Amino acid sequence: MFGMIKNSLFGNTEETEYKLLSNETKDGVSFEVRRYDAAKYAVVSSEGRTFDQVTGELVRKLLMYIGGSNEQDEAMGTAAPIIITVYPRNDGVLSRRLVVAIRIPSNYQQSPPTPSDSAVRIEDRPGMTVYALQFGGFAGESEYRAEALRLTRTLGETAPFQRKQYFCCSYDPPLKPYGRRNEVWFLQEEP
Repeated sequence: MFGMIKNSLFGNTEETEYKLLSNETKDGVSFEVRRYDAAKYAVVSSEGRTFDQVTGELVRKLLMYIGGSNEQDEAMGTAAPIIITVYPRNDGVLSRRLVVAIRIPSNYQQSPPTPSDSAVRIEDRPGMTVYALQFGGFAGESEYRAEALRLTRTLGETAPFQRKQYFCCSYDPPLKPYGRRNEVWFLQEEP
């Protein structure tokens, strides 16, 4: 636990790199189109509890893993963002199924430490192109849903993105009081 706290407060945060494809503004809403390369991620999932009930617990598991709670006792530094995959119902309410992921820092991509918590797994994720909308403040389910609706309306009905899932991203430690960065990502459908 101390390793996780030390790592998140004093460790280097490696932000996931991407290629900016475009920076656009429609109807006064600015968003980016980005390309992320394939990478290994530490992942945990949950079913049955709401976003706000379970995200803190799942994020802690991932921070403990990269903070040194793994078979090799290796503190890896930390990475941003934390990416929460959500699955909205037709009415916009999020289902009770979540997948939380954090990119394994670059120095450990080839051979990540083995998780000691059986709930944490290592996953190879393919490259992806996303529509990204940034916003500030402390974000929970209602804030992410509102921003996802704003991005949906901005992109319009014909934009090629997946509607059965989207990503809620947080870049900051939970105790950061101001200047917070959150994003909603929609996965662009590949032609």
